Amino acid sequence: MVTPDVGEEMLLNFLESYFESHGYPPSTREMVAEMAKELGYRSTSNVEKLLDSLECKGSITREIGKARTVKSLRETKRRGIPFWGAIAAGGIVESFTDHPPEFYSVSEALNKPGNYALRVIGDSMIDAHICNNDIVILSRNLEVNRIKPGGIVAVHVAGEGTTLKRFYQEGAYVRLEPANSSPEFKVMKRDASLVQIQGVLVFVGRTCSH
Repeated sequence: MVTPDVGEEMLLNFLESYFESHGYPPSTREMVAEMAKELGYRSTSNVEKLLDSLECKGSITREIGKARTVKSLRETKRRGIPFWGAIAAGGIVESFTDHPPEFYSVSEALNKPGNYALRVIGDSMIDAHICNNDIVILSRNLEVNRIKPGGIVAVHVAGEGTTLKRFYQEGAYVRLEPANSSPEFKVMKRDASLVQIQGVLVFVGRTCSH
């Protein structure tokens, strides 16, 4: 069994490694069970004591009773961009977040002001090699008049919600097209005044191949 100080360091390393691999923190239950085994503790309460100690030292933050809220605050060791949850690539839904993390680890080339990450939910963009559960990196830094016809964007449609689609400006209207030939995915045409571009696609972390 390791000493408490070493245990705290191993726990922080586990948190940071898990976050970098998945883009969100581990659940408290899986983290406590995994670390009890790794540290040689017979009781998971010993891991809870490590968490209490790290929280007192200001090394982590957490919300008791909620899953996936334990986060390491050693931000200087992490390069990342904001991770803002999930976006629909199917129908159009209200914005929501799957997890509470604030950063997503990326390469230096993608770690730019205005870039952020979202997890894709749905299959409407699979012909553009964007699959359910992929991570997309988007940029806020491109003006609407610089977006090429068919560029992939995250958009918010007033009164409806958010979605990921191909973008076409057609005078006073905007056409939002899925990249899936299935008839269940429909082209959307909306008054341009109702459509707000939230980001332009710059990178996809793929989980499938097409």
